[in-house]
Amino acid sequence: MTDTVPEAPAMGTVHHLDDHRPTPPVNLDKAVPEPNTAAESDDAPAGEAVDRTDNPLADWLTVPDAPVLPAWARSRASLQANITAFGRLTWWQARYHGLRVPKYLMKTVLLACRGFWRAGVGIWPTLTARDHSATVRALRAQVKLRPEDVELAARHQAAHAARTETRRWRFSIAAVGVAAAAIGIALADPVFQVGMSAAVVGPLAYLGRGKETRLLDQGAPPLKVDMSAQQLNDALRAAGLLKTGKGDEDGPKVTCVMGPVRDGRGWAVVFDLPRGGGKTASDVLAKREVIAQELGVDEIQVIMSRVRAAKGGNAGRVSMWVADDDPYLGTPNPSPLEKAERFSIWDAVPFGQDARGTRISVPVMWQSMFFGGLPRRGKTFSQRLLTAAGLLDPYVRHYVADGKGGADWMPMKAVAHRLVMGAEDDAIEALKAMLAELLAEMERRFALLRDLPTSLCPEGKLTPDIVAKYNLPVIFVTIDELQEYFTAMEREDREQVINDLCRIARRGPAAGFISNFASQRPDADSVPTKLREIITIRYSTQVVDRASSDMVLGKGKAAQGADASVLSEDHTGVGVLVTGPASYVTVRADYLDGTGFTALCRKGRSLREAAGQLTGEAAGDVTAAADAAGITVPAIISDALEVMRHSPRMFTTDLLNGLVNLDEDVYGDFNAEQLASELETAGVKRTSKQVKISGSNGAGYQRRDIESAVPAEILLSVGR
Repeated sequence: MTDTVPEAPAMGTVHHLDDHRPTPPVNLDKAVPEPNTAAESDDAPAGEAVDRTDNPLADWLTVPDAPVLPAWARSRASLQANITAFGRLTWWQARYHGLRVPKYLMKTVLLACRGFWRAGVGIWPTLTARDHSATVRALRAQVKLRPEDVELAARHQAAHAARTETRRWRFSIAAVGVAAAAIGIALADPVFQVGMSAAVVGPLAYLGRGKETRLLDQGAPPLKVDMSAQQLNDALRAAGLLKTGKGDEDGPKVTCVMGPVRDGRGWAVVFDLPRGGGKTASDVLAKREVIAQELGVDEIQVIMSRVRAAKGGNAGRVSMWVADDDPYLGTPNPSPLEKAERFSIWDAVPFGQDARGTRISVPVMWQSMFFGGLPRRGKTFSQRLLTAAGLLDPYVRHYVADGKGGADWMPMKAVAHRLVMGAEDDAIEALKAMLAELLAEMERRFALLRDLPTSLCPEGKLTPDIVAKYNLPVIFVTIDELQEYFTAMEREDREQVINDLCRIARRGPAAGFISNFASQRPDADSVPTKLREIITIRYSTQVVDRASSDMVLGKGKAAQGADASVLSEDHTGVGVLVTGPASYVTVRADYLDGTGFTALCRKGRSLREAAGQLTGEAAGDVTAAADAAGITVPAIISDALEVMRHSPRMFTTDLLNGLVNLDEDVYGDFNAEQLASELETAGVKRTSKQVKISGSNGAGYQRRDIESAVPAEILLSVGR
C-alpha cells in the first residue's frame, strides 16, 4: 500500500470508521494565474502572495493540510469511547491475572530454583579453579616425559594451591553471609521479609527463565485471523481487482485510508482502489467470496461496504471488516421491548445487532416492510419484532392476517382491531373485508388531512399532534405468509387483493399506515413483482440461492453484497436488512419468544384500555377479555372460538380441520365424538346439533353456544 499504515491500537479499543475519514489533500502544484498589477500593489493582502509560483518561500510557508491529532483523539465521542474501552480492558486484565496470583507465585519459586541451580553450576568452576587444576594435571603428565620441566610443574602446583585456598575462603565467607542473611530475614519484620525474598527470588527466577517460558498467562486468546497490507493486496490481485506485475512488489496497490487496525473482534481497513485499473468499489463487493478465500476466512466473516461521498468516500473507496470468527453465532440477544413499559412508534424500533455488536434500529413510520426467507429460519420472529413495538404504543391500531393460521399471531387477538387467521374461504372473505375497510379509512384520512391548515399539517401527512387531536391512531398492517392467500384465491380475487395491498403500501404511509408483509420465496406466482418493488425496507433470512435473495431484497442486491444465500442453517434469526438503494447490513435480530410476545400483547391491551383505544375485534373478544381479567377459559373453548372467529356457525368437519391447523399436536387425533365430549366437559350446551350453511344442513356448532361457556361477567364486559 502506498500510504503509511497507522499504528494498531491496544486490544479492546473502540473505533468509529467515520472518525478516520481523511481530509482532501492539498494540491500544491496547482497552477496559479499570473497576478495583475492590482494584486501586486501594496494594498493586496499579504496571504494572497504566499502560494505564487515565483515565491521562493512558498513550499516552506505552506501549512500542511493534515490533522495534528491521531484519528482516535479528533472527537470527544471517539476519545471518550477509547478511554472507556481502555478502562474496561484494564479492569478485565486485573481480574484475569489477580485470580492467577497463586499460580504465578508457584511458577516463580520453581523458576528461582532452576535459576539457583544454573548459578551454582556456573560459579562452581570459578570457585574451585577447575581450569588451573587441569593445567597442573597436564604438566604432571609431561614431567614423566620431560624431567627438565619438574621445576615448572612445582611452581604451577604452588600457585594452584594458593589460588584455590583464597577462593575456598571466599566461598566459605559467602556461604556464611547467605546463611546469616537468611536467619536475619526469618527474624525480621514480615514486610521486610517479603521485600528481601522478592529481591533474592526475582533475580534467580529471571536467571531460571527459558526462551519459551512465560511467567504470566496470555490475557486474551491469540488472533484467529491476521491481516497485513501485503495480504490484502494479494487477495485483491487474486480476485482480478488489481493488475499483476512482474514481481511480488510490482504492479499497482491499494491506498490505505485507515488500517489495517484491530477493531473489536476483527480487523478493519478502509482503502482506495488505484486509478487506471478500471475497477470500482462495486467490483470489490461482487468478489466477496474470492477475497474471503484468499484471506483464509469464510465469506460470512467479511463485511464490506462502499464509502459514499457524504462520508468522504468515492466510487473506489471500500470499508472492510474481517471478523476473527463467525460473528452471528452464539446466544441470541433478548429484545429490549420485552422489558419496556411503553414505546413510541414514531421512534426507530430496536431490531438487532450487526457483526460488530452495533445496535440496529429500524424507523417504521412512513415505511413499508417485507420479510422473506426459508421456513424455520426466524422470519416470523423477526417480523414480530416490529409489530411488537406497536403493541406498546396505545395509539397504534393493529390489523393482522396470518395465512398459515398457526399459533404465532394468536396472542394478537387481545389487541388487534381486525385479526384474520388461516387461508380458508371464510378467512379470505375476512381478508378482503379488512382491506376494503383499510382503503376506506385511508381515503377518509386523506380527505381530513387536505382540509387541515398548513400550520397543523405542513406536509400533508399525519403528525403526533394530529393523532392526539383528531383520534387518528397509526395503523399497523401485518400480513404473514402472503403466498398462502394468493395461492388459495381465484385469479380475480387475487388481482383485487394485490391491487389493494399495492395502494396501501404506496399511498398509506402519508396517512399513518405501516405495512409489514412476509412471505417465503416470493416468486412472481406467489408475490407479484409490482407489490414487492414498492416496499421500502426488506429483510431476508437464509434462502437457497442468489436469485431467491434478489427476489426478497431487490434485483441486483446480491451483486452489491446483500446476499442472504451465504447464510447457513445455523444462522437462525440472522438476515440481510436492506433500508435503501445502497444501504444494507447483515443483522442478528433480537430474540422475542412466544411467551414474551404474549406478555406484550397483554400489556398492549392494558395500555389501550387505559387510553380508551381498545377497538374492533379485540374489544369484543371474550377469551382475550378473560385473560386480561385473570379468568382461565378452557383451551378447547378458546381455540374453538378462534377457529370460528369469522363464522357464526360451522360444520363439525370444518371445525376439526381448523383445530388441527391451529395445533396439530393437541387436536391431530380428535374426531367428532371426542370434540363433542371435550366441549361438553368445558360447559358448552348445544342448542342444536345441526347447522345450515349456504343452503346445506349438517352436523355443526353455533358460535353463540360456545361463547355461552364463558363466564357471564366477561360476556358483559365485551357487550355480548
